[in-house]
Formats: sequence, C-alpha cells, structure tokens
Amino acid sequence: METSDSGLPPVQRVVTGHDDNGRATFKSEDVSPTRMIPGGDAAFLLLWTTATVPADNNDETDGRERDAGLTLNQGSVIRIVDMLPGKESPMHRTNSIDYGIVMKGEIELELEDGRKKTIGEGGIIIQRGTNHLWRNTSDKPCRIAFVLIEAPAYLHDGQPLPEHKPD
Repeated sequence: METSDSGLPPVQRVVTGHDDNGRATFKSEDVSPTRMIPGGDAAFLLLWTTATVPADNNDETDGRERDAGLTLNQGSVIRIVDMLPGKESPMHRTNSIDYGIVMKGEIELELEDGRKKTIGEGGIIIQRGTNHLWRNTSDKPCRIAFVLIEAPAYLHDGQPLPEHKPD
C-alpha cells in the first residue's frame, strides 16, 4: 500500500448509492494517499465534492472527479489535509462554513488578530468565514478531515468581507 507524502497511512474511501431496484449498494471503494501541495506545507486528498448545496443524491458523478479549488462555489468539498511538522498555511478566508475534525496529532489555529488555540486529536473546529491560518507546532504530521460548504460572505456593517484564498 502506498504511503502518503506526509508519512501517514493512505485513506480508505467507501461510496454508497442505489441499485436498479432502489436498494442501497456499495458503488466504489478505494485507498489513496495524500499528496504534497505546491506550497510544501501540507499533503491533500480530495475525497468528494457536490456541485450544489443542498446536495443532489441523484447525481451519479464521482465527486472526486469535479474540479475543486480550496472550496467549490455553490457546492461542498470534503478533503483530508496532512499538515507537516513545523509548517503553516498562509492566512486565508473563504466564503464557506468549514468543519475540521482533527484525526491525528494536533494543530494550532491562529486568527488575524494573532490569537491562537491548539486543537488536539478528536477536536473539532467550526470555521465561519474568518481570516485564519493553520500551524503544526509539533514534530509529527497532523491529519484533519475538512468539510467545506459554500456560504454567503460574512457581512460586517452591511458589507461582505472579501475572500482571501492562497494561490
């Protein structure tokens, strides 16, 4: 089995659906490693996307096959992010609500005002369109499952705060 670029194990993905009789069935299963992103601070694995919110369970497209950036406009994304030891992401904000589940290790979340929180294994982050960065201050990779669902921009004094996505 191929190891992820982060050194962590690959990720098992099981997709369900319906057969010709409308009964639940397993549609696919695979095991894939995370791969290093160009910035070199993390390894990503896209697991699934939806083109819309709410999702359309009649869409038979393999959600991994959709072109998705950090978020998917008008849709949703689930990906695995392995943050490497001693690395950090750029400061960024997306028009989405993000659920981050720390699966392994720990991660530091820093907001634009410099305040920081460390989230440990099993911890969950609810990110609501705020400007932030991720930092792995430990000596081991941190694996986080992120679910990003499109949301309107946060309004401050009636004005939308702009997205700030890293390249």
